[in-house]
Amino acid sequence: MYMPDYSHPVEAVRAPIDGRPIERAAFVPLDRPYQICARCVMDTTDPEIEFDVHGMCSHCRRFDEVVRPAWPSFGSGDPAQLEAMIQRVKTNGKGKRYDCVIGLSGGIDSSFLAVKVAEWGLRPLVVHVDAGWNSELAVMNIEQICRRLGFDLVTHVVDWEEIRDMQLAFLRSNLANQDVPQDHAFFAALYGYAAKAGIKYVINGSNFATESILPTAWGYDAMDATHVTAIHKRFGKRARGDFPVVGFFDFYVRYPYILNMEILKPLNLLMYDKESAIKLLERDYGWRYYGGKHYESRWTRFFQAYYLPYKFGYDKRKAHLSSLVLSGQMDRATALDALKVPLYDEKLLIEDKLFIAKKLGLSLAEFEVLIEQPAHHYTEFPNHQWKYRYASQVYRCMKRIVRALRGPAER
Repeated sequence: MYMPDYSHPVEAVRAPIDGRPIERAAFVPLDRPYQICARCVMDTTDPEIEFDVHGMCSHCRRFDEVVRPAWPSFGSGDPAQLEAMIQRVKTNGKGKRYDCVIGLSGGIDSSFLAVKVAEWGLRPLVVHVDAGWNSELAVMNIEQICRRLGFDLVTHVVDWEEIRDMQLAFLRSNLANQDVPQDHAFFAALYGYAAKAGIKYVINGSNFATESILPTAWGYDAMDATHVTAIHKRFGKRARGDFPVVGFFDFYVRYPYILNMEILKPLNLLMYDKESAIKLLERDYGWRYYGGKHYESRWTRFFQAYYLPYKFGYDKRKAHLSSLVLSGQMDRATALDALKVPLYDEKLLIEDKLFIAKKLGLSLAEFEVLIEQPAHHYTEFPNHQWKYRYASQVYRCMKRIVRALRGPAER
């Protein structure tokens, strides 16, 4: 597999925001020729991508070799597994006010999941984490969904000064994944509510249909508390306070093995079609589309549509569209046409820059200076990857020991 040398990062090429293909990316040696997959639309703007002799990329091969075998309902749904999952949640939740917890952002996946959870007769505690960047459409979508479904909603508002300081710290770090502060706060708060309420099942809207391709080089593990605290310690200007953080032990040991919490992903067990989901939400629940994957957050819209492609050359639409191509929801020609559409309306970009700079307490000039700084890679900062690799090895070893002790008849 091709692996770039991250110890000597290459200055990011400033990618044009006009819909034209981005030919280079940060951390890719300039002598590497540009190439796009013959099956999906992923290309060498992913520094770690590789191609076979037929021009098919490593993401497509991973889909065939790893995702498809783990996705038994591919193309058809799996009613038996889905029903078993639903019954497991209901049985465990008997006599309790809630039998599961779901996070609701106002986006497509989480909104559609909420609708299905209601259809299945589950009783969720709905948690929304407000990190200060909700678009008006996101707020409206959340209110409409919960009101029409009759769900209890808990909104966890992250202290603005704390999230602001954390986001400025990440901007000063010049890393690719500027969504880490928001994402970490979202999941830390969600799991925290589930643990406090004694809820075993966290039902997640993640799915293979729209998210089977997520290049690791374009982002980084948002649940790495070591990384989050190290960035804040180096670049933050105030105490972290009550900013929600979930540590390695809690996330990988306490929650799954001591509290026996489980993360369920039922969208992988039904025929989940993005366009059909949008139509249903708009027709029956007053939900409105906001223009792009995760664009329910005004910050995420700016981060994905400008910061990443401009500073790093990473256009996340390529991963999102390629996922749809591999799941059969879009053909490659349509995906290529979609990439020709400009990432940002020029007027909206100016408005978002001014809004974000002001909200972060910066002048527009100060904000631009931060964006123009050289790009850096996450491995330049402390992270928990060595712990994760070690824990994974121990886990695999323990599974082999347990299987051996059970004997052939029980395997």
